[in-house]
This record gives sequence, structure tokens and C-alpha cells, in this order.
Amino acid sequence: MSLLRQRKPTGTSNATESDPNICQEDEKKNKAASKDKNPKKQKSWSCIDSCCWLIGWICVTWWFLLFLYNAIPTSFNQYVTEAITGPVPDPPGVKLKKEGLTVKHPVVFVPGIVTGGLELWEGHQCADGLFRKRLWGGTFGEVYKRPLCWVEHMSLDNETGLDPSGIRVRPVSGLVAADYFAPGYFVWAVLIANLANIGYEEKNMYMAAYDWRLSFQNTEVRDQTLSRIKSNIELMVATNGGKKAVIIPHSMGVLYFLHFMKWVEAPAPMGGGGGPDWCAKHIKAVMNIGGPFLGVPKAVAGLFSAEAKDVAVARAITPGFLDHDLFPHQTLQHLMRMTRTWDSTMSMIPKGGDTIWGGLDWSPEECHSPSRKRQIANDTQIANENGSEVVVSQIKHVNYGRVISFGKDVVDAPSSEIERIDFRDAFKGQSVANSTCSEVWTEYHEMGYGGIKAVAEFKAYTAGLIIDLLHFVAPKMMARGDAHFSYGIAENLDNPEYQHYKYWSNPLETTLPTAPDMEIYSLYGVGLPTERAYVYKLTSAECGIPFQIDTSADDEDSCLKDGVYSVDGDETVPVLSAGFMCAKGWRGKTRFNPSGIRTYIREYDHSPPANLLEGRGTLSGNHVDIMGNFALIEDIIRVAAGATGEDLGGNQVYSDIFKWSEKINLQL
Repeated sequence: MSLLRQRKPTGTSNATESDPNICQEDEKKNKAASKDKNPKKQKSWSCIDSCCWLIGWICVTWWFLLFLYNAIPTSFNQYVTEAITGPVPDPPGVKLKKEGLTVKHPVVFVPGIVTGGLELWEGHQCADGLFRKRLWGGTFGEVYKRPLCWVEHMSLDNETGLDPSGIRVRPVSGLVAADYFAPGYFVWAVLIANLANIGYEEKNMYMAAYDWRLSFQNTEVRDQTLSRIKSNIELMVATNGGKKAVIIPHSMGVLYFLHFMKWVEAPAPMGGGGGPDWCAKHIKAVMNIGGPFLGVPKAVAGLFSAEAKDVAVARAITPGFLDHDLFPHQTLQHLMRMTRTWDSTMSMIPKGGDTIWGGLDWSPEECHSPSRKRQIANDTQIANENGSEVVVSQIKHVNYGRVISFGKDVVDAPSSEIERIDFRDAFKGQSVANSTCSEVWTEYHEMGYGGIKAVAEFKAYTAGLIIDLLHFVAPKMMARGDAHFSYGIAENLDNPEYQHYKYWSNPLETTLPTAPDMEIYSLYGVGLPTERAYVYKLTSAECGIPFQIDTSADDEDSCLKDGVYSVDGDETVPVLSAGFMCAKGWRGKTRFNPSGIRTYIREYDHSPPANLLEGRGTLSGNHVDIMGNFALIEDIIRVAAGATGEDLGGNQVYSDIFKWSEKINLQL
């Protein structure tokens, strides 16, 4: 065996063994050939990769900033702010505590629409795992995780305005119900913290949370919310030595509490049975913040086309996004379907018709000038007969009474030149809906092309005609609204019909309680452009909403921008709506204020934050941000501690509310 011969290697093998470089080259060739035989698909960079990198970069940046925020001393922000703007004033609660102010009157907060949290108590299968989780408020995570399920559970029954079958969504209770709308976005939190500085706590502060989607009377029918508010106020007054409560409603909560004051004194079963002196015994003052007493034009745009200025601009910048991306189908149609089941939205339709808001050829307000510099730039000095100079405004006169106009040419035209075809008796024609529209049903899908065309051909709608318009385009919604709200002006308040609850949230169709020692305040921001009228256009989307704000309509000289006319206000509520009742309707003894309750207007001129470290600012006049306005908070704390309106200095007015009110011919 040991003598076995080895096979003599071939010449090639010898060459390979003798030259390792040749071996390496052969191996490379073999690998290359192997790759050619088994080609692998090269991975290309995709949009998904870009999105993942972008999300990752945002998350890493956010975590880094969050780490820095928690790592730096708590006094750092204050130090930087003081270095830039000078010493920061004490918060109102700290300042007034130094002055010796302490707890006196119990305080009740009444939140407005959308600012109160709502949680799930019963739902369908798609909502498994969400028991007592917030569907509204907080992080809104479910909107992105299961959007159609969220819309289904946030909607109310389209016939009754109450819970759909198998769904129960209820308001969150306690101060946490509306202290923050979302993480870091305060609503009532700053005011609560400042009241706590002078000694307030939960035993003398109460958040009157309610389901803001429901009509006001239905909050009592379903949840007995009005009865609970009545009981809690009575308890707080009794446990605080008989001291009357200070009520602080915000936004739509102003209308809700107006309804409550009539309900609590009305006899059962329609009312709370408290008797005609209940308010006089239990309420010291009602301090209304940003109150839409006479409604807001913004509500009209929301109900008519599910948009307002911000939505219209976003749609113009990113066409198609709001129609396709967030939900599997059309986003705005889903939102319209949902919000048109919320009966509370109809409480903010403008009240008083053409008498308050103006007609085709007049309106009480003037163009909102964003700054004094802008006003001066639009003025011209001319010499009069005596040689002295007179300032003449060059701002174009605008008829804000035309709340909705189809086409900018209609806005500028004299009413005598506008050819209008009455839409109210128009034949709506065959439904525009088809099988692809079934999941995004809105009442527009039951209108034919004839009905849609008739709406556009009427061309101009005043506040009085808006009600007829909404009845035409949304009959089911307005049928529910007619049972709970009214928008007119009472001719005779002694007429028994005005004892019905549908009139209780309209200050022009009801009276204030008989409580001569009570005070009513209207606290609101000014100095911000606020939506007042709209220029619309007709669209051709088959399954879409047939009307849109025409963002191409602009005219700086008449305060028209992106299809929206603006006046002075807090970006949501025009001054006219927030201030008229205290400026004229309730001022002194009137038929709407028979006992002569004292009324005060306190306006807060908007001033933006000086730098980013100030957040939303302490001098804001914005509809929600005003809740952190130091001057407003100080006024509220002083009244809660026992001050009167005269102690605050009476009226504080920056706008022309008194001048505008005098232009309105209302029987008092």
C-alpha cells in the first residue's frame, strides 16, 4: 500500500500550483460566472425608504430635544426669555396672592365645543380595546389607526341626534375633562393653576363637562347633565358659606349656560324646577369668554361645505389631499357626514337675520385692519375748504351682509344688478349619487344636479336666507335643528311659545333671569382677522361636496383673502357676535334684561408672543389662546375673590362695538 503511485498532475494544474495569482484570478472569474448564472435583483431606493428615513430623523430629533428639555434646569427658559425681553412678570395668581387675595366664591367652568374630552363606554367590534379610552382629546391616535371606525363612533344617529345602536360615547368628568385639549395644548389648565395659587382646589372648582355634540336639551334627556350642574352649584354654594358661584363659560359653553339659566328656573318636566329666583340665589357673576351670542359665520361654512378658511387654503395648497389621503376615500365627505350629526353645531348659526348681520346692501361692521400701520397706509390726507388736512379712508366699502356669494363679481355688484333665481321651489332632479358614493354619503348625494345648480344661481345669501339654504341642502339635519334651536328675533317675549326650550339659547328670543344683583361679562379678544363672509364656487366632483370656497378670490382693499372676508374679532367669533348683547341688547333695563342686570364688556387686544419660548403668549386675543391671557385671568380671579365690574374699571373696549351696535335697529 505504501508503494502506491500518485497520479501525475496535468500541466495546467502544475501551472496553477506554481502561480497563486492565476489561482486567485480563476476564483474571481468563477464567482463572476456564478453571479451571472444566478443573478439577484438589485434593491432600488423607493419612496417608502425615504419616508422611513424621514420618520426616523424626526423621531431621533424629537427624542434629542426631549432629552435636552428634561436635562436643562427648569429655570433655563425663564433665563433665556428674560435675557431677550427683560424680566418676566409674575403669573396673575402669584401677583394677586401677594396682594392678599384669597378664595371667596366657588367657580364653575363650562367648556365649549370640541375642547372637552369624550371616552368610549360601548362600541362595535372595530373598537375592541378602547373601553374608557379617549376618542376625542388626548393624542387622537385612533384617528390614524382606525379612521373609519373612529368616524362611526364619533357620529350620532342622523334621525334622533342621540346614540347610534350599540355605541355609547360619554364626556370625561373632572377638571381633566378640558384642562388640556391635547398634550401640551392647554385650554383651562393655566386658569386653574392661577386660581390654585390663591387657594382654590377641587372642592371649590367644578368643570361642568357635557357631551358637546348633543343639542343642549338632549344633554339632559340622555345624561341628566343640566340636573348635575344644578346640584353641583347648589352643593358648592352650601359648602362655601352661602357664597354665590362665579360661572365661567367659554365659546359654545356660553350658549349652553344661557340655556341652563332658563332651564333651571322653568317648571318640570321641561325645566329644572328651581323657581324664578334660583339664579339670584346661586350666581354672583357669569364671565363669558369668547361668547358667540349671536352665532358665527364660520359655522355656516362648516355646515355648508365642511370647511373654513384654513381648510380651504390647505385644499388649495395641496389639491387632492383632503379628498383622498387621510381616510380610504374622501376625507371632507366623511367629516361632513360626522359633524352634521352633531346637533350642537346648529346652535352657532347666525341669529337675528338681516337685522343684526346686514342685508344685500349694508352691514354694521367695517373692514378689519390688521394693524395701525395698514390703516395709515390706506388713508389719504386732503385739504378741506379751510385749508386744514382731513384723513379720508381708501378702504373699499364691503357688504358683509352677503354671507355667501357665488363669484367675486356678485360681491361687488349692486343688489339691483344681481339676477337671482329662487332656489327654494327648485326641482332637485335625479340624485347625483352612484354606487361609488355609498360609503361617503352626505345629504348632497340626495340632491340632483338641478338642485345644486339652483343653489349657485341664487348667487347671494344673507343671514336671513342662510336658514332657508341649509333647509334646502341639509333637510334631515335642519329638521332636528328646528326642534332644538331658533334664530329669529322675538316680537313679544310674553308670548307663551317662547317658554319652549328651543328658544333658550337665543338671547334675542329669551330674557335674562330676574337677578338684579348678578353681573354678566363679555370677555373676548380683538385685533385678529375673523371670518365674516365667503366667496364660493361650484365644483364638478361626482361624489364630492359640490360647493367650495373660492381661494382665488383676493382683494386687499376690501379685506378679502383666499375667498374669505374678515372683520375684527378673535379669529373665530366676530366682535359683533361677542359684544352686541352687552353693548346694547342687555345694556340697562331692556325687554331682554327686565331686571337690569349689570353688563360689562372687557376686550383684550391681541399681541403675539415676543419669541418662541413664550409659547402661545400671555397677551393673546385668539379664541382659545386667550385662556392663557394674563389680563383676562387677573380679571377673573379678582371677581372670584369678591370684586365687581366697577372694581375692574367697568368697560374696556378697543373695537368699534358701540358704534356698530347703534347701526342695528333692534326694538329694546
